[in-house]
Amino acid sequence: MSVILYQDKFLQREQGLVDMEDRGYQFGDGIYEAIRVYNGNLFLMDWHMERLVRSARELRLDLPYSAAELTENIKELVRRNGIDDGLVYFQITRGAHHRQHDFPKGVTPVLTGSASEMVRDPDRTHGISSILADDIRWLRCDIKTLNLLGNVLAKQAAVDSGADEAILHRGDTVTEGTSCNVFIVKDGQLITHEANNFILNGITRRFVFALAEQLQIPVIERDYTVDELLAADEVFITSTGKEVTAVVKIGDQTIADGEAGPITRRLITAFSAEVERVKAGALS
Repeated sequence: MSVILYQDKFLQREQGLVDMEDRGYQFGDGIYEAIRVYNGNLFLMDWHMERLVRSARELRLDLPYSAAELTENIKELVRRNGIDDGLVYFQITRGAHHRQHDFPKGVTPVLTGSASEMVRDPDRTHGISSILADDIRWLRCDIKTLNLLGNVLAKQAAVDSGADEAILHRGDTVTEGTSCNVFIVKDGQLITHEANNFILNGITRRFVFALAEQLQIPVIERDYTVDELLAADEVFITSTGKEVTAVVKIGDQTIADGEAGPITRRLITAFSAEVERVKAGALS
């Protein structure tokens, strides 16, 4: 039986009941984070906490606990569930109140969290397939909110077509995936959409920037088109769950001869090396 985090208490999952008028259910009025665990160690936890604080500020949502308190409780959640390699998910909603659109007064934010095993793919170089999909999401994709229906619809369209992911675009401009950031490689340079309101500034995205600097691979943040995507030398995605994963097919078009390209492979290798450091307790 799994243990969940409810506010600052650890409960059996069936005990964690949330009010039907919680604003997370009724309005998607809340924020969340998902954090990888390697050998029981939380990966890039400080970066996740920084983003959580920013998301809360943008939604004018008062966090019920400090980042330090939440970090300690998440570590304990991992320990109580005996997670080795896995994923922690937690969300904070504005709280429960009779239904009204404006912010209710006197409500208490509600935190819930879970931890589960996630087996790490030892080889991200085999690549995934993707489709293209219109980006129909709202205009504040930089906030990690519970409003994910646009992402869900695009992801389901990918699954229905037999693909693994959907790469989104607004008009002719590529933004990101349904739960990942998208990079292209052209003439030895990484190109990805700038971190503005049209994309989420992914934690793994940021970490790949650091890896690219170490490997002396130039990174350019700018708009790029669907045509540039399809003409890229390499394409890969980044996310907490997928780490760095090659994209080898988009629609009917094969990318990089259907295999991970050399720069993508270098980044996958560098990322895996950092994971091994985390497993040894050398990075958090």
